[in-house]
Amino acid sequence: MKCTQVFSVIKRFSGKYPVAEMCRFYAVSRSGYYDFLKRPPKENPDKSLIDVISECHAGHKKRYGYRRVAKWLKREKGLTVNKKKVLRITRANNLLSVIRRKKPFKYTPNGDLRYDNVMNREFHADHPNQKWVTDISYIIVPDGTLYLSAIRDLCGNFIVAHKTAMRQDYSLISNTIVAAVSSEKPPKGVVIHSDGGGQYRSWDYYFQVKENELIPSMSKPGTPGDNACAENFFSIFKTECIYLEKPKSIAEAETLTDEFVRYYNYERIQDNGLTPFEEREAARR
Repeated sequence: MKCTQVFSVIKRFSGKYPVAEMCRFYAVSRSGYYDFLKRPPKENPDKSLIDVISECHAGHKKRYGYRRVAKWLKREKGLTVNKKKVLRITRANNLLSVIRRKKPFKYTPNGDLRYDNVMNREFHADHPNQKWVTDISYIIVPDGTLYLSAIRDLCGNFIVAHKTAMRQDYSLISNTIVAAVSSEKPPKGVVIHSDGGGQYRSWDYYFQVKENELIPSMSKPGTPGDNACAENFFSIFKTECIYLEKPKSIAEAETLTDEFVRYYNYERIQDNGLTPFEEREAARR
């Protein structure tokens, strides 16, 4: 450890421990420590770069991740900066992107079960309650994070159930399945497809789908396209609701979510000119 680093540690704890004792412990001189205190603070060598990155974030509302910031620096300012350095600076100075941030909560499953990919990207369904897809997304607001679980029927892309919660533990998944089964009363053998998230690999999930005579299907690792239909709904939801309305609280996000799901099912016209509800009802005939 460099002397300056040692002196910084001593300075930090000088109000708690005797300086002489700490100097003796670290084998440095007290005179060297006091000389260190007299030195003017060094200016951050990255200050000019921090200012430019701040300019980038101000202009683009913190949409750019560190890789894109590095490209912006080269394109707009003629600066070639290693993306790892950009990442270090953005982390240290609260300049990280607000888009696609890592999920703040990681679920620890009570099992590590896997299922075959029964769906196998065959996303067409002729009748309601043949094929369901499900996933979890999250909404970050100033007072916390709200998690959304949804089940989408591939016949008409109708959302048969959705639930929100402050944590993404298994109860969120369980409540969504209960709501879907209760409202739809599906026949035996509905395929329900998910990604390989911890909740869907748990024993809780295994017993619940078995009890309701659902057929679990799971994406292969590293193949997000296997659950593209579930991801597609969340993309629509965030683009047309969350990013547009910008909820300021958990309560507001919950209200907007409920309103949007109803709007999506019954009012939002799809490419075929029908709402999900209309397309689904037409398939029943």
